[in-house]
This record gives sequence, C-alpha cells and structure tokens, in this order.
Amino acid sequence: MSTHSSQTTTLAERIATLDILRGLALLGMIIVHFHQRFRLSLPAEDRIGLPGEWLVGWTAWWVLEQKSLAIFAFLFGVGFAIFMRRAEAHGRPLVTLYLRRLGVLALIGIAVEALTGFTILLHYAIWGVPLLFVRRWSTRALLVLAVISAMAWPAYQLGLGVHEWLTRDQAAAVAAAPPASAVAAPPDTYTEEVDRRLGNIQRGVLTWRVLIPSSSFVLFILGFIALRQGVFDEPKRHLRLIVTAMILGLACWLIFWFGLQKMPAAWTDWSNNAWPLRYGLGVISEQWLAFTYMGAITLLLAYRPWWTERLAILGVVGRMALTNYVVQAIAIELLSSRFGFALKLRPYYYGASALLLFTALAVVSYIWLTRFRYGPLEWVWRSLTYLRVEPARRVVSLTGPATGAATETRSQRWP
Repeated sequence: MSTHSSQTTTLAERIATLDILRGLALLGMIIVHFHQRFRLSLPAEDRIGLPGEWLVGWTAWWVLEQKSLAIFAFLFGVGFAIFMRRAEAHGRPLVTLYLRRLGVLALIGIAVEALTGFTILLHYAIWGVPLLFVRRWSTRALLVLAVISAMAWPAYQLGLGVHEWLTRDQAAAVAAAPPASAVAAPPDTYTEEVDRRLGNIQRGVLTWRVLIPSSSFVLFILGFIALRQGVFDEPKRHLRLIVTAMILGLACWLIFWFGLQKMPAAWTDWSNNAWPLRYGLGVISEQWLAFTYMGAITLLLAYRPWWTERLAILGVVGRMALTNYVVQAIAIELLSSRFGFALKLRPYYYGASALLLFTALAVVSYIWLTRFRYGPLEWVWRSLTYLRVEPARRVVSLTGPATGAATETRSQRWP
C-alpha cells in the first residue's frame, strides 16, 4: 500500500472513530437527561418497583452520568485542536477564525441555555479561549496545567472550609445565609423563566468565579494533547498510552466509589466546604472512567475495523453532534418542563423513551446527511466562522472510476 493510501485510510478511520465517540457521548447524555428530568418520585411502598427497574437509574448514575459529558467535552477539545491544525496548515488567520468560531458557539450556547436550561455550550465557548494561548506549550506543561485546573475549584472550596474552621466562622456564615422564605418564587410563565435564565447567564459570566477552570477545561487540554500525539491518527502506535489511560480511568472510578465515598463522615463534617476531600480534590474523579470507554472504542475500531459499520448508528448521530445536542435539549425541555407537557415516567419508560429519541435522531440525521454535507447548526457555525455561505448540498461528480462509483468533488473537501 502506498504512503498516500495509508494516510487516507488513517484519516478516514480517525473521522469515523471521533463521530462514533460523539454519538456514544450523546446517547449517554440523553439517557442521563431523561433520568434527571423525567424520573418519577415513587412512594415509599413502591420503592422496589418492577423487577430490575432500579438498574436504569443505577446505570444512569454509576455508568453514564459525568462520563458521557466528559467524552463530549474531551471531543470538543479534539475538535478545537483539529480546527487549529487545519487553519495553520492552510495558512489561514487562526486567531481571528478561532475566536469568531467560539463567539458563534457562545451565541448558540446562550440561546440554548435561555430556552432549555442546558448550559454546557456557553461554558465550552468560554473555556475554549485559553487553548489558543497555550497551544504551543509542551505536553508536560499542558499536563501540569490540566492538574492545576482540575484542583482549582476544589482547592478554593477546601480553603474556605479551612478558614471557617480556623476562625470558627462557619456558624456565622450559616446564620448570614438568606432564609428559605427569601428564595425567589418560581416563574409563572415561560417568558419569565427565559428572563430568569438570561439573568443567571449574565450574573454567571460577570462573576469572578468564571475565571476558575473546571473539569471541562481539563478535558479540553487532554483532548488537545491526544490529537497532538496522534492518538486518533494512529491508535495502534499508541497502544500503551491508550491502555494506560484506560487503566487509570477505571482505577479512578473504583477509588472514587469504593474508597473516597466510604470515607468516615467525621473527616468531612467539620465544614460544609470540606466536600473536596470526598471528591479527590478534582484529580481522582469517577468522571475519568470516560477514558476507559473512549480507549475501548478507539482500539476496537483500530483492530476490528468492521465494527465501524456495526456502530454506524452512533456515527451518524455524531456527525451532527451540535445539532443533535440542541435538538435533544429542546425535546427534553418541551416534554419535561412544567411549561410543556411536564411528563414524569417510571425508569423503564424513561429509559425506553431515551432510546427512542436517540433512534429518531439517528434516522433524521441519516436522511439529512444523504442530502447535505453538514448538520443545520454545523453549517451555520461554519458559515459564520468564515463569513461566507458554505456549500451545504452534497455535490457528486459522475466522472469517477469506470465502476460508476461517485467521487467527491473539490467543493466537498476542506477548503
């Protein structure tokens, strides 16, 4: 096989792997969102429920929650890195394009948060900015930054706890808290709810706390490093690195649930802000199990490439990850909100409903992508980034090989 052919195959595998991982993340997030929004509070005598019903909530809590979000954030970091790499390779003005891209994502994020209450896109847009300034740092420096970022908020909270304990100021802090009666009443209309969310966005962005990094930024950095190291370009060459990440991810998950969460209460009861001790100061987190999932899928597709077709339902959803994330947010808000249908379901029903929504997204995505190159929001995001109307419809050349197979024209490739 020629070098060019090998490179082409590697690139195709990399794209397929990332799409499938995005689809996996969305599937997990949808199940978790249904668990959070639709879960029916059962009376005490009905706690046992139907046989095996408890497994739905257990799966959402132990297996998917935080992990699927971590995969999504990690892949945004990979996506940011891909954008930077391609822009520099084509001699494009990286800073201008990248900041404009994040600005468009921020606008989408504000709209989604205001209308549905889903918050991560705006957070991603904000914390995508620092990547621009650290992109040339060494891998070691980036890893140090990731550790510091993971510990930043827990260390701040623990510092408050220590200060309260040393000054015996905790009782005063509790006394100074506003009474429950002072909490604002829930909005009466959806318009008031949107206004409240917009106010929360403004207060959140203008507070100094927005400057403290969270696990999303940590995952951006790790995704950036993974692309730089060529993990998705040539996973077989990085087998040891991938397996090590998988083992560490599983170890952190086990330590978190079977070690830290069983810590004696006396170790953390001395302050309301001592909770970081039970959460591994942000470094030992159950969220890192996401690396076990991602590593397993990456190696499966590298060593058993026919699984790419078997996991096609994940890949087709992942190709329109931004659009599908927004659509599921709108659907869940409409069905679960008290301003919509206010549905509450037993675990089996909300679990099945989550799978039904994901299947519907896959069918619509497949139909859409047979006609168009990008998802609707992906097209808007790309067009506003480049300040030009990007070609949306698929253009097929009929002058391909003699077999009659259609080939991709120049307008379909990266410009």
